[in-house]
Amino acid sequence: MKLYSLSVLYKGSTKANLLKAAFDLSSFSFFQRSSVQEFMTFTSALIVERSSFGTRASVKEQEYLCHVYVRNDNLGGVVIADSEYPSRVCFTLLDKVLEEFSRQVNSIDWPSGSPATIQYTALDSYLAKYQNPREADAMTKVQAELDETKIILHNTMESLLDRGEKLDDLVQKSEHLGNQSKAFYKTARKQNSCCKVM
Repeated sequence: MKLYSLSVLYKGSTKANLLKAAFDLSSFSFFQRSSVQEFMTFTSALIVERSSFGTRASVKEQEYLCHVYVRNDNLGGVVIADSEYPSRVCFTLLDKVLEEFSRQVNSIDWPSGSPATIQYTALDSYLAKYQNPREADAMTKVQAELDETKIILHNTMESLLDRGEKLDDLVQKSEHLGNQSKAFYKTARKQNSCCKVM
């Protein structure tokens, strides 16, 4: 699971304006990174331009999923992740980032802002923090713990079945030993009865 980009954009009447972006392109070769970053920036702007206000959507592009949320106040966000990354966590991240961005950056600066002029530095830390969805998102962490508990419970049940089979073998042997003991007791009793001292 991997997050590649997190962008905040302003959806204007004709085009989307990039306000701030963060990228984690460490999985790409050094020579590909600038091209990949340009492509992700272009794709993010295009998706915001084509999305309706107040909507959330996930758009598949090759092996990537682009998660977009455009608020009614023209502020939009895009997360580009691999297809394994949970979309619910992406939308939680977008909600959090857009809410914080709208509190810290004046809406007057949105239409004309650019990454160089907008003073908002939290995107890099959010992108780093959310690389592991289990650690970043409480619901995902709880779900992962539940999944692990189910696995442990399932393993315990399997262990119990194995143990149960062994216990059955022991019980069967125990019954077998009981029959031998009874036979031994009967034989010993017969032998002892002939040698009984009066």
